[in-house]
Amino acid sequence: MDGATSLSQLQALARDGQNRLQAILPLLPVSMRGLVQSGGVESQAWCILVPNSAVAAKLRQLLPSLCAHLRTKGWDVQTIQLKVTKA
Repeated sequence: MDGATSLSQLQALARDGQNRLQAILPLLPVSMRGLVQSGGVESQAWCILVPNSAVAAKLRQLLPSLCAHLRTKGWDVQTIQLKVTKA
C-alpha cells in the first residue's frame, strides 16, 4: 500500500468519526458536548475520547441509545468504546 492510499484511508476514517460525533452530539447533555472527541473507527466499533471518568460514567449509560441512533443514520455501529484521555 502506498503512502497516498494510506493517507487517504486515514482521512476517510477521521471524517467518518467526526460525522458520527456530529450525529450524536444532539443526544448528549449540553454540558458534555464540548468534552467528547472522536477516536478511532474500526469495523463495527467506534471509540469516543473523554476527559475523565465522570464523563465516561455518564456516557456509559447512553451507549445503547447512541449506538441505536447511529444505526438509524446508516452506520453499522455495534460497539462504542470510551477512552479516558486524562487521569
